[in-house]
Amino acid sequence: MSLSLFQPFLKDQFLEIFHSSKYTIDKYDRGQIIHLQNEQCHGMDILLEGKVSVQKIEEDGNILKISVFSGGDVFGANLMFSSRNAYPMTVVSESKSIILHIPKELTLKLSQNNPDFMVRLLRVISDKTLVLSDKINAISLKTIRQRIMDYLKYEYHLQRSNIISLNISKKELAERLGVQRSSLGRELNKMRRDGLIEYDAKTIIIKSLNGL
Repeated sequence: MSLSLFQPFLKDQFLEIFHSSKYTIDKYDRGQIIHLQNEQCHGMDILLEGKVSVQKIEEDGNILKISVFSGGDVFGANLMFSSRNAYPMTVVSESKSIILHIPKELTLKLSQNNPDFMVRLLRVISDKTLVLSDKINAISLKTIRQRIMDYLKYEYHLQRSNIISLNISKKELAERLGVQRSSLGRELNKMRRDGLIEYDAKTIIIKSLNGL
């Protein structure tokens, strides 16, 4: 894990600022809620260890995972200075996690002491905003098949193979696509019958790239 956000600071300067400021480091178990939807955001969080997801629970019970964070990732930075600084969705620990909670006042002090830190923080905020926009565009007004195809095309270019290795379960994939597990299974079966894919528990084989 690399905390590149803090690289502009000399070690002694960094330790001095943190020593004179309030912050917390908390541990979370898998499935534990870190921030509830509509909870006020008073600072930013840095994931030191583990995995965390931003989730929206829809009225029909579907869980839509908007983003998944891993070690070194920053979240909440885009909310703490907003006039509407409430979490729009619930933040949940996906595994045993350790999180550094940095209050808004300490973030301001770090920014004032080092402009390079402020630039890196603004870059993080901008990048997260783009990821959220891409996710919303990916799921809005698209059928289940279109969402699956978007996912497969992305993984095809990422893995450079028509044999897509799944590092998540079908349940987790359904949550990321914003559909029910049963709906995902039915559509995968239809795509298999249409000659587009083959699949098992660990892989999805793209049989027709043109079909995607």
